[in-house]
Amino acid sequence: MSNHSPAAGRSLLYLVVAGAAWGTAGAAASLLFLASDLGPLALSFWRCAGGLAVLLAVIAVRGSASRSRSASRSTPRSRPGPAGVRPSTGSLIVTGLLFTVFQAAYFAAVRDTGLAVGTVVTLGAGPVIIALGARRWMGERLGLGGATAVVGALAGLAVLVLGSGGGEVRPLGVGWALLSAAGYAGMTLRARWLGQRGAGGDPLVTTAWSVAVGTVCLLPLAAVEGLLPHTADLGRVLWLLVYVATVPTALAYALYFTGAAAVRAATVSVIMLIEPVSAAVIAVLVLGEHLTGAVVLGTVLLLAAVGALIAAESRQPVNAAPTPVRRTPQSAAR
Repeated sequence: MSNHSPAAGRSLLYLVVAGAAWGTAGAAASLLFLASDLGPLALSFWRCAGGLAVLLAVIAVRGSASRSRSASRSTPRSRPGPAGVRPSTGSLIVTGLLFTVFQAAYFAAVRDTGLAVGTVVTLGAGPVIIALGARRWMGERLGLGGATAVVGALAGLAVLVLGSGGGEVRPLGVGWALLSAAGYAGMTLRARWLGQRGAGGDPLVTTAWSVAVGTVCLLPLAAVEGLLPHTADLGRVLWLLVYVATVPTALAYALYFTGAAAVRAATVSVIMLIEPVSAAVIAVLVLGEHLTGAVVLGTVLLLAAVGALIAAESRQPVNAAPTPVRRTPQSAAR
């Protein structure tokens, strides 16, 4: 009989799918910018607002189906599911604020220092902050192999995004990128911390709260930029907005929160680097961009590092997969 956790395998798959879905958002955004005058903040607002509408509809349909099944049974009300203790409203709002900081600061970084540098600093600093935070607050050790994989992934990211020689480093933009990385790290560490304690809650509800907070916070910024798109191809713009709200937002973040609760935080951050790989592949295959040696080399390095960490994570015994318990003086400060 296998000594490995099927739940861990599913969580890793969820994270891979979420990272690939996030990568499609860039291509959809490029097509939206070509088809309309919609700005990045307005797009982020509609992404959150549309994702919230999709999630609320799914939650309502699921709740209705659950009530129908319960009514057809004569057994008492079932116990709470595997999600465990429901997080408080305040806890959900904190997760939503971290999500909003991650999104808004990233776009500010792109504005002030360019897409290449903003992406490398945000996605490159994220795994480092997460690895340090997971070691400090949750006792998660990467080990030599894990640390090597993280370094390889960051090298692959730098080659993939900066290989074209584009981008200019500006201090203000780097500062925004580091703030974005901190928001992403906080969101990942919090999801893992809550998951370890059985308080992760329903991933759909967590995602809905996150995009709801993002919707409220982004509305005034998007209103200044211009909320409504001006376009001669309204149908195409609407379909692209529906896609962005559904696949890389509602679906991807629900999978992300599900997987992040069960997988080591540093591993999560590296697996999510599949996003720029997915974006690069789509840019070549769909948008007609040139396949360069930097794209190939960076993709190989990133995928090798991600594959190594997935293999290491999947080899963990069942009793070690959910939560590493360490009795240290630091564990008393929760």
